[in-house]
Amino acid sequence: MLRTAAIGNSLQNARRAMRVNDALIGAVLLALSLAVLWHVRTFPPVPGQPYGSALFPTLAAAGLGVAAVMLIVQGLRSRTPLRRASAAERSGRIAAAVTIAALAFYLLFSERLGFIVSSVLMLVAMLWAYGVRRALIVPVALIATVVVHTLFFKLLKVPLPWGWLAPVAW
Repeated sequence: MLRTAAIGNSLQNARRAMRVNDALIGAVLLALSLAVLWHVRTFPPVPGQPYGSALFPTLAAAGLGVAAVMLIVQGLRSRTPLRRASAAERSGRIAAAVTIAALAFYLLFSERLGFIVSSVLMLVAMLWAYGVRRALIVPVALIATVVVHTLFFKLLKVPLPWGWLAPVAW
């Protein structure tokens, strides 16, 4: 009985730790609604119809916008912090930042270093950031790079940069 109560308390604490205020969610939904409304204004009219192809997306976006404003008002009335991050969420942010940095690294350096070198470096960084056991990081990065290179370069005929490995390109 005591153990069940402890588990229930830890679940409640975890939910509280990851709480996102309704105002923040509403703001994201409102931005989505406005983006849809901005986009559908370019939809062409349907010949012979009193309404165009933008009618349904406009109605859906307007409804989403109304709901978003209601969420914002409710969230502001609650006076709770916009966001509380748990330790797991903070480590997830770090992993996401490393992933974005790895993509930027590939865009900037893949021509010079080549696909294989860039991919191995990216995967090592990302596997480390996502908490993979250290003994597995390098082997997984190497195997995954060889598999992806083979699939794209050999089977799909995608021209991947060789960079530093151009003298030994196969």
